[in-house]
Amino acid sequence: MIYDIRHVTTYEYESPVSFARCTLRLEPKAGNGQELISHKVEIRPRPSERHVRRDFFGTLTESVVIDAAHRNLRIDSRSRVSVSRQPPRDSASPPWESIRDIAFEATSLGPSSPVGYVFASPLVPVLRPVSAYAAESFAPGVGILAGAVDLMHRIRTEFRYDSKATVISTPLNEVFDKRHGVCQDFAHVMIAGLRGLGLPAAYVSGYLRTIPPPGQPRLQGADATHAWVSLWCGAELGWIDFDPTNDLLVANDHIVLTVGRDFSDVSPIDGIIVGSPKQKLGVAVDVLLVE
Repeated sequence: MIYDIRHVTTYEYESPVSFARCTLRLEPKAGNGQELISHKVEIRPRPSERHVRRDFFGTLTESVVIDAAHRNLRIDSRSRVSVSRQPPRDSASPPWESIRDIAFEATSLGPSSPVGYVFASPLVPVLRPVSAYAAESFAPGVGILAGAVDLMHRIRTEFRYDSKATVISTPLNEVFDKRHGVCQDFAHVMIAGLRGLGLPAAYVSGYLRTIPPPGQPRLQGADATHAWVSLWCGAELGWIDFDPTNDLLVANDHIVLTVGRDFSDVSPIDGIIVGSPKQKLGVAVDVLLVE
């Protein structure tokens, strides 16, 4: 499947901003069933500096500087990607304990090595109550796929999606206690539970194609940025993605943007400004099926 993706971010400031330095992570990731065909980003006002590098996780990271006074900032990212994935349908998989042991024995420290995703990270501490919650899905000898599917299903049914319940800075223990949150929160909870059992789990940021109800038009900008979990299931199966918000194995309606330990590694846009203390943020996403 080939998709055209448009991700437009706008900032409106109450008073002029004299300087802005932003970090952009807006190029979709290639690999694991996904091919990047094209990508470009337009920024207004035009930056005085633009520098591109690859971070540790392989994400194309662009640093931009805007030193002209402005009241509005518009970042327009356009990409075309090809997606072809076939998630495993057979629940037979190695026992989760063997995957745990193999992950800790890994000798590589590269971005795809499982050992880098076993330990706590800035936004995902290992908490005893969350580990105990995850353990209910991983009885001794249970296959790692079956255990992860069960944990994903429980999060989907026992947590309530509520866009007003949390913000980016809401601590994980508060999310877990309230059982409310958004896709970012559900991904963080699942990752914390898996890591609490010694299993390697990564945070995935991307896009989800939405299909309007029958008879209703597709609304421009109505698609969404999304977050889910990637679990290392051994050398043979590799990294398998789970979407706890929607209780499904990730297939061809998900487009991977970036992968890291948690949201702090993959924020699409962050930075600093000098000027207005108040701002209005707008984000519009379109995921269009081309072929």
